Amino acid sequence: MTKQVIKDVQTKILEIMVFIDAACREHGIIYYIMGGTALGAVRHGGFIPWDDDLDIFMTPENYEKFKVVFNRLNSEKFVLQEWTITEDYLEYAKVRMNGTTFIEDAYRNLRNMHHGIYVDIMILHKCPINRFLQKVMYYESKYVTLVALSQRNWKPKTLLQKIAVKIITYLSNKHISNKIYQQIFKYNGLMNDFVYCYFITKANFIQGVFDSSIFAEPVDIVFEDTILMGPTEIKKYLRLRYGNYMKLPSVEQRKAAIHAEIFDTEVGYEEYFKADRMVVI
Repeated sequence: MTKQVIKDVQTKILEIMVFIDAACREHGIIYYIMGGTALGAVRHGGFIPWDDDLDIFMTPENYEKFKVVFNRLNSEKFVLQEWTITEDYLEYAKVRMNGTTFIEDAYRNLRNMHHGIYVDIMILHKCPINRFLQKVMYYESKYVTLVALSQRNWKPKTLLQKIAVKIITYLSNKHISNKIYQQIFKYNGLMNDFVYCYFITKANFIQGVFDSSIFAEPVDIVFEDTILMGPTEIKKYLRLRYGNYMKLPSVEQRKAAIHAEIFDTEVGYEEYFKADRMVVI
């Protein structure tokens, strides 16, 4: 994969993010760059050179505000795609760009969904300062994550994952997930004595619990040729999430790679679902 190809994809992703940022700033909506995006901002001044995604956090209340604003803007260029297991509770969302293609292998057979290049919006929840309750939320989150993955053609990578996926096929997953989400969302009204949690990720328990001071008022941080909102204590967040975050991975791990099986920055995904265009680029 050439650096120019991944740069072209990053350019489209950044265009989506600039749109999100402008809408949020104009309407007083808070978000925070997170994960590899926050890492790239601090370590590289923008995208991690070999990475092809951009992720942000929003609290449930800020996401609801964003959803209202997004629908009101009625952009012809962007689509808001929500990922849910149950009707009332959001897992996460994507803002996708029309006229582009980013077809990932796991979703290749889902022809009714949008497959454009995207920015991920992850939901940042509150949890009481109680290690037992935090652990409960952690395992609840892992369960609903597994349910969601099993519904999206995800292939288990280990024997334990295969066993877990097999077991959940015998459970009333929609009912259980709904009850779990009620528990996860119920703490978002806490005003004092809480931490922020994000467990719908590969990160372990310790990497997913954040002191509330980390996500107070966002700070502006340079990202490529623009300014995005970052966690208040972004370096503390990165230490919790990655440890020695300034250390570069090995040369082998730094190879640029597009995670989509089929991608195109100029042609819409609809064209690739025509039989004669379904080829891997």
